[in-house]
Amino acid sequence: MQIAAKYFYRVGRSTSLLVAATAVILTVFSLSPSAIAQGGLPDFADLVEANAAAIVNITTEQQVPVRSGSQPRDIEELLRQLQPENPSERPDPQTRPRGGVGSGFIMSSDGYIITNHHVVANADRITVTLTDRREYSAAIIGSDELSDVALIKIDASGLHSVKFGDSERVRVGEWVLAIGSPFGLEFSAAAGIVSAKSRNVPSRGPANYVSFIQTDVAINQGNSGGPLFNLSGEVIGINSQILSSTGGSNGISFAIPSNMALNVIEQLRETGAVSRGLLGVLIKDVDNALAQAFQLDRPRGAFVDEVQPNSPAQAAGVLNNDIILAFNGIQIEQSSQLPFYVGQIRPGTQAELTVLREGRMLQLPVVVGALPGADQASAGVRPPPPRGNSLALTVLELDPALRAELPALAEGGVQIDQLRDGPAMRAGLASGDVIVSLNHQQIRSVSDFTRIVEDLPDTGYVPVRIVRDGRGTTLVLELR
Repeated sequence: MQIAAKYFYRVGRSTSLLVAATAVILTVFSLSPSAIAQGGLPDFADLVEANAAAIVNITTEQQVPVRSGSQPRDIEELLRQLQPENPSERPDPQTRPRGGVGSGFIMSSDGYIITNHHVVANADRITVTLTDRREYSAAIIGSDELSDVALIKIDASGLHSVKFGDSERVRVGEWVLAIGSPFGLEFSAAAGIVSAKSRNVPSRGPANYVSFIQTDVAINQGNSGGPLFNLSGEVIGINSQILSSTGGSNGISFAIPSNMALNVIEQLRETGAVSRGLLGVLIKDVDNALAQAFQLDRPRGAFVDEVQPNSPAQAAGVLNNDIILAFNGIQIEQSSQLPFYVGQIRPGTQAELTVLREGRMLQLPVVVGALPGADQASAGVRPPPPRGNSLALTVLELDPALRAELPALAEGGVQIDQLRDGPAMRAGLASGDVIVSLNHQQIRSVSDFTRIVEDLPDTGYVPVRIVRDGRGTTLVLELR
């Protein structure tokens, strides 16, 4: 049996196929009147007619370097090489134009248009085509890579614009409609349902600032930046990515929620850039082992692996091994939700964390900081470590030089010397790791370690905190 690899595609820029559509194509999910009457299924025709004029096709051009020794890319280029020409009219031999296609929609009558960052990123020329075939050159007002949202503008007025809906009220199973330019086929419509909410997909950095809406709408290359409508004709998302083994639609697509996009757009319109909140913790999901080890009723929340020095979290009193269960009253079910909600808060705003610490619920006020740059995360998300059990390892006294070098080892610890196949190895511990606490008890020496190991229960889950490569993390040993 062969299993096809899955890839996430940003679906905005297609360099392999640009179809010059000669007419407006509206591929509508149509149903006979009898089917509507019998099944109660929606007819999207009115929705499309009401909003088609607000949808735009976006084509881009970018000059890219020509690789040494590359062959001509098309017949015209070959003919130019065979024909004499005026040297002064020759194009730059070091670059060649590369085209892209995407979608967008008009948010205001004065020419502001929303699309995806990856549709217009690095473009030298952006052309916007309306449904009536008028073409305009567009300028980038602001573009944000982390959210994949961009705001562009054309010099026009009196344009038809969309209405926005509340993406928080979207329900799994409700009907949605997308209009865009798949493979350059301008103004095509496709319908489906919302498959899931709060989806976290592989992102452009150590944290994910988008909690996607997943749909089964047929989204393909060229649809990126186009709107996702609810049945009321309101935009509740921006189509951005697909999950596919071929690059084409497999029925799994992702849209940026409109509420989050509008937050970004407001900042891009005001300043041309986006400010995001920073908490300053490294987090991971709470699995069943962590939940049991820290006396949590079920796996939920964001486990604080490490509080970063001089961070807002440290100032608020957040500690390693805390479990953040809510942010500003919003329940955190998965760790990926925390950076999303923190990122929506403007720096300098006071928020409140609900944390579980040693079986007690605490409310901690925190003043959200500012994310330094797009390549850094306000709350990095680590994958859950392998699970295992105690202990099958030998330890050594901590080297004083190492202890003096690392602040995380100021209270001492023991260094793992050797492991054999057993619980510690299965938990993900490795030779060279420094164990600083076991089963919630501080370890300062080998004798501490030996005493604590002897007192471990026969079964259950036990947390072990280690320092590896200068950074602390907590793993869970499964005793059985």
